[in-house]
Amino acid sequence: MEMEYRLSDWLPTTKREVKIRGWERLDVIIFSGDAYVDHAAFGPAALGRILESYGLRVAIVPQPNVNDNLQDFEKLGTPELFFAVTSGAMDSMVSNYTASKRKRDRDAYTPNGDTGFRPDYATTVYSKILKEKFPDVPVVIGGIEASLRRVTHYDYWSDSLKPNILIDSGADLLVYGMGEQPLRELIRLLKRGVPFSSIRTIRQTAFLLESEEALPKNKNWEDIEINSHEACLNDKKTFAENFKVIEQESNKIKGRRILQEVQGQTLVINPVFPTMTEKEIDASYDLPFTRLPHPKYEKRGPIPAYEMIKFSINSHRGCFGGCSFCTISAHQGKFIASRSQESILKEVDEVTKMPGFKGYLSDVGGPSANMYKMKGKIQSICDSCVAPSCIHPVICHNLDTSHKPMTDLYRAIDSHPKVKKSFIGSGIRYDMLVPEYNKQADPQELEDYTEEVITNHVSGRLKVAPEHTSDPVLRLMRKPSFSYFHQFKKSFDKINIKKKLNLQLIPYFISNHPACEVEDMANLAAETKDMGFKLEQVQGFTPTPMTVATVIYYSGYHPYTLKKVFVPKTKKEKDEQHRFFFWYKKENKSWIRNTLNKVNRNDLVQKLLGQEHPRAKSPRSKSPQGYQSILKNRRQ
Repeated sequence: MEMEYRLSDWLPTTKREVKIRGWERLDVIIFSGDAYVDHAAFGPAALGRILESYGLRVAIVPQPNVNDNLQDFEKLGTPELFFAVTSGAMDSMVSNYTASKRKRDRDAYTPNGDTGFRPDYATTVYSKILKEKFPDVPVVIGGIEASLRRVTHYDYWSDSLKPNILIDSGADLLVYGMGEQPLRELIRLLKRGVPFSSIRTIRQTAFLLESEEALPKNKNWEDIEINSHEACLNDKKTFAENFKVIEQESNKIKGRRILQEVQGQTLVINPVFPTMTEKEIDASYDLPFTRLPHPKYEKRGPIPAYEMIKFSINSHRGCFGGCSFCTISAHQGKFIASRSQESILKEVDEVTKMPGFKGYLSDVGGPSANMYKMKGKIQSICDSCVAPSCIHPVICHNLDTSHKPMTDLYRAIDSHPKVKKSFIGSGIRYDMLVPEYNKQADPQELEDYTEEVITNHVSGRLKVAPEHTSDPVLRLMRKPSFSYFHQFKKSFDKINIKKKLNLQLIPYFISNHPACEVEDMANLAAETKDMGFKLEQVQGFTPTPMTVATVIYYSGYHPYTLKKVFVPKTKKEKDEQHRFFFWYKKENKSWIRNTLNKVNRNDLVQKLLGQEHPRAKSPRSKSPQGYQSILKNRRQ
């Protein structure tokens, strides 16, 4: 039976809705760059529900207008505790622009996919307005935009090195990463009567210290100072040198407090919280979400991002892959926080009662679907680890890569009487399913999981991300050799034939990544052609803050070795690399022949422009703002 809702079941968004609740004042007002969807997958809603669970009066102002008299920023008055600001589920610049810096024609987090409702650098824009209008009210910023801009960072869209986002935004406190733990601690201290200005030792927060202020004491923390913002501006190698410290400290169980001098102040980044326990993460998903967009959007059209995930289940957070181009570990951490099977099954039951549910779950997974319940076998080894990846260059001997909990979870979900089928829409780390790479795992267990997924949880196409074919590029990406993709494809083909399925394997690749040269892209095109692929769902590398690859892109140096790395940066270089993906198009053939002849690679000319592989098929294309765009956000 479908549930019925009242307007008061959502957090209030207007003065009228506040009055419906019988409130005269609000404790916290949230400003968000996304439309308001009351679902755990949308950060502002999760933030609001956590605050509400502490008995606070919370409202949300989604997508406030910054082009009028700014009445959206004043309409709900002054909060008793603080303003909370986020750009939304994506960095606003990633949301607003393509990799080639063109304005996107669709915003997946806005009704009808309309654009123009989220300003560039939204977190900074919202915060500055609030600080101008309410100078005495604390502003707390969080979400992926604030999180990944918490220290000196390269901004691709302005092609400049920017200071930490606290400098530009004027905010009082920054919460980085997944915000539940620091938020709960902040509320606990405020409820005890501790003044906001005195709250400076909460883990996973950052703030600016004036030159005359003493560093807050914490006997349990060690400090490490990185190169100043000004030093980074003067020397790119100095900037690159900082990143090794930032990445390692962000992924430690017991990280150090990071200090950086900037414009006469000191940026203080407190260490991370321990990974959320099963009980803690269950509590976040058990909050009373309606799981629906606010009724105010009914006449404006569907919200694309919501339509893609409304019948999906998030089983865990974090990723220990450590890919050089990916920000998941910088935001969610490398240690996996998994929900209990009971909590997941409870949510499945709630989804089956939602309007429009027809028996199909679009996704059960996380950033990497097959990392559920995975963790270190001996915790003390993890406690002292500084490696950014647990599976590169080899899979850590201390990592339990058992896929049995996931196989059991899928089968438990599919046993629900109202679930016809559950799909795995999140990306899968195929390398962990290859016994030759995952040497510690039980090969039979890997085979069971692979067969379970391919047979029962794929909707025509299984998406995996080898990302490249060149070993030097893959090493820099922290990805395994492409030879393991060949091994996985053999398993896929074997199961496809055995079960008489007609599934497609869809590999994703990146062009113009640091260390990638024209010949590497030609090799990629030739090798994938030989395997029977015609690539359509491909992407160019987009430098986003807080990744190894972005640091290399800007500085030209690898932050771990401080050695120079080739980077394709000009529009011509990028366009040429991307063009190799489409070797099969007539307009590209003479260009490919001339380009490869110039570098004496006639062998690749023959491979690419000789006889077409009889199995080469072009996969059905999908809208670039479809589900893969939502998944891409997890990687960014």
